Amino acid sequence: MNPKEVSLFASRIRPDFRSRTPIYLQLVERIRQLTLSGDLSPGEQLPTVRALAQELRINFNTVARAYRLLDEAGIISTQQGRGTYILEIPPPEKTQSLREEALASLLSRCVDEASRLGYEKSEILEALRPYLEDES
Repeated sequence: MNPKEVSLFASRIRPDFRSRTPIYLQLVERIRQLTLSGDLSPGEQLPTVRALAQELRINFNTVARAYRLLDEAGIISTQQGRGTYILEIPPPEKTQSLREEALASLLSRCVDEASRLGYEKSEILEALRPYLEDES
């Protein structure tokens, strides 16, 4: 991909640096959405990890982690020496699995961090209640 194509792709998946959602999960979700909506077609090439990281001004490892999760979910395929490509639109159970893994990872980090701050599991659960209650 040339720099202009990388820039165009990056503009479609710009992460929100103020969001509580980790950047790599934002990338995973955005690429998943673009694939399911047909905005990214099977066979379409993605930027290299380095090029996308540089364009988005984020750490190389962040993009690598997102690509690894997408690869494991069967949404993309990285072919050594050829590049990274969108695969066929994955079945719903594959994307559901990816969503569940992302949520588990996010919650695990949240609980770990709260525990490091000295909170007990019961306190963490109670603190989550307002976020889980129906607002309607």
